[in-house]
Amino acid sequence: MTIKIGNAPCSWGVEFADDPRNPDWQSVLQQCAEAGYTGIELGPVGFMPEDPAVLGEALAKHDLDLIGGVVFRPFHDPDAWEDVMDGALRTCKALTAHSAQHLVLIDSISPRRAPTAGRADEAEQMDAAEWAAYRDRIATIARIGAEEYGLTVGIHAHAAGFMDFEPELERLLDEVDEQILKICFDTGHHSYAGFDPVGFMKRHMGRISYMHFKDIDPSVKADVIARRTGFYDACGQGIFCNLGQGDVDFPAVRHLLLEAGFQGWCTVEQDCDPTLDPDPVGDARANRDYLTSIGFNGKV
Repeated sequence: MTIKIGNAPCSWGVEFADDPRNPDWQSVLQQCAEAGYTGIELGPVGFMPEDPAVLGEALAKHDLDLIGGVVFRPFHDPDAWEDVMDGALRTCKALTAHSAQHLVLIDSISPRRAPTAGRADEAEQMDAAEWAAYRDRIATIARIGAEEYGLTVGIHAHAAGFMDFEPELERLLDEVDEQILKICFDTGHHSYAGFDPVGFMKRHMGRISYMHFKDIDPSVKADVIARRTGFYDACGQGIFCNLGQGDVDFPAVRHLLLEAGFQGWCTVEQDCDPTLDPDPVGDARANRDYLTSIGFNGKV
């Protein structure tokens, strides 16, 4: 079987399309390919050109496949529905234009949740009505992606949003049809939240359609949780370290993927501050080398 390894613009610090600190999209594609990857995510819609001819030519130039794209929008905010829908539809169109498969849904950071990232016992919870509406907004976008665009849609837990901790992720999975919503499982965010990535994978491997590979520096994690450090400040402090240097057991992750017969893409995401990471392409190479060293070498 084949597990393919890709990367994503967030490894170059790209979180928002209009961030003036972003590197240019052409250099991200070039450096991703130079670091040994054969696929890349779209990044926030609007970062890369939405003209299929322009982006298609650039992907072909660097022998890169487009893997998928993320809708990182405030699903938790009913007043932001137009923004969520705009991001989702534009991302769906961009993905289908390049035969990409994975639409990833992430509830963006909420001021109500940011202070308790990594602190499940302290985190504010939605009431029943708010949760139901929130769940239905996620399900609506999932259904559009799956049924109207033919994409594989995965929910992705993320620090400081309302889809962060394992119990709420499992609640959502119980309440939304598996036919329209799978899991994009992020090893690093699961660790950041205070839960065991390998344990979760053992229970839910059958619903995981796509993987994000991140590692977590345990000493930085302990410090940012104790200090209630914001997510982006934690990224600047290096909470997402190079793969193999943190607390995620990647050999065990690989074993579970092999055991389950997983095929397709696993994408490296090393979220960083674009002004503070001195060598994102060096990190990308180091991460690819580490994965190769433990057996992720294309044919496994």
